Amino acid sequence: MRRTVTVSLPEELGEELDSFSTREGTTRSEVVREALRRYFAVDEFRKIRRSLLTEAEAKGLLTDEDVFRQIS
Repeated sequence: MRRTVTVSLPEELGEELDSFSTREGTTRSEVVREALRRYFAVDEFRKIRRSLLTEAEAKGLLTDEDVFRQIS
């Protein structure tokens, strides 16, 4: 099932969306869908990361490099 959503964009952003979708050979809708999928995935990653931060810090995992060293 699909849901139609109307979004208002500033002129410049709308032109950028049109240009990008034309260049990529896709629709504006697909560009927006993919952007939302990525936005939600990044948001979920940040939530998970935040929830694990205290435990990670207690184990001395303060940076991404610390994590990579631990799992390598």
